[in-house]
Amino acid sequence: MTPDVGARRYADDVTATLSAETLSVDTLSAAQARRIALAAQGFSRARPASVSARHLHGVMDRLGVLQIDSVNVFARSHYLPMFSRLGSYDPAVFDRVFHARTTHYVEYMAHEATFVPVEDWPLWRFRMDRFRQRWAGPDSWMSSNARTLEWVKDELRSRGPLRPADLREDAPRERGTWWDWDDVKLALEHLWRVGDVAISGRKGFERRYALAEQVIPDAILSQHVPREDAIRELTRRAARSSGVATQSDLADYHRIRDRAAIAQAVSDLVDSGELRPVVVRGWERGGRALPAWRHRDAVLPRRITAAALLTPFDPVVWFRERALRAFELDYRIEIYVPAEKRRYGYYSLPVLVDDRIVARVDLKADRSASTLQVQSAWWEPQALPESDAERIAGELALAAAWQGLEHVSVSGWGTAAADLHAALTRRVDTSVRRHVHARESTP
Repeated sequence: MTPDVGARRYADDVTATLSAETLSVDTLSAAQARRIALAAQGFSRARPASVSARHLHGVMDRLGVLQIDSVNVFARSHYLPMFSRLGSYDPAVFDRVFHARTTHYVEYMAHEATFVPVEDWPLWRFRMDRFRQRWAGPDSWMSSNARTLEWVKDELRSRGPLRPADLREDAPRERGTWWDWDDVKLALEHLWRVGDVAISGRKGFERRYALAEQVIPDAILSQHVPREDAIRELTRRAARSSGVATQSDLADYHRIRDRAAIAQAVSDLVDSGELRPVVVRGWERGGRALPAWRHRDAVLPRRITAAALLTPFDPVVWFRERALRAFELDYRIEIYVPAEKRRYGYYSLPVLVDDRIVARVDLKADRSASTLQVQSAWWEPQALPESDAERIAGELALAAAWQGLEHVSVSGWGTAAADLHAALTRRVDTSVRRHVHARESTP
């Protein structure tokens, strides 16, 4: 499908469904479902003139979880959802809210490694217990390394929060595999997953580990939430954060693999009136409509006017099946793809304009040259290149300023590269240099 054809189809869909009154209450068009989903994720709200910690907390209230990733070619992934929704902000504010030793958020495997509200710790006890059961066998790593685990816990108990390097410096210098440094790191990670250890902030990107009772308030740590209740609550939150979703969407939001438990949670939430069954036109499998549900608080805005760069780990796109179904975005992260086989680039970010994913751009911050490099840029089928290029250029200029970079450069690789270069050149407040690369050059 060409960009113009895809864009016309999206435009026709939006024009035909600007108001909910044209459809029955239990039927949504694909365009309406997109707008509901984006509103649930905070993209129907205007960006504030100045971003404070209160705004970061507000985004977390909507997302529920914030995935952490170490890739820093442009900006680490967990900083980006805030930028996507709020615009430019001081990363130091983020660090004070999330990385400092705080009572607001802790880290756990709530999707992958994520920040979660500290009061949610009891909701994850069922997952912690599952890890513990999985590793309880006599041949498991935890059973085979009980001595290492006890030493690590004793060190944390007596010395408080520690970086892995602190443990390495003070580990007994015995021969043999017991004090192999990889075993100490594994011990920390195992203890974190089973809930004996929690993360007490970070220094830079390095975690500080502590016993759970040193981080989680007693009133929270002592709470017991039955597995069934925890999964129902997490399903409810996933539905609220998704706006409209299928069962697989709801399961993936917190990576809950128990389909029967999710189905029961959905049934309970329908019975309570919190979820309402809907049909979304175009959400099909094998020629049949996929069952879907809309959260009772989900709003349907008449339009979405956002423009945003999205991390690959943003909830809007992190579930690839949903991204394809809802946004026609066939997405794959190419970090682990050999350079000569990459189609779009090392760290390609989806780009949202209004309610469409219109492009993807591979970004790199060259701090020595104070330049945001657009290493490749590609249009998606639903793009309107002439108008979308101007919107994306504005976001790229804003992203450069947010990262303290003075320039934006655009390579010649990709179907959107020339359009973005031209749009950036027209911006009087942005200094742009263009580096033309042969199409066959290594991305």
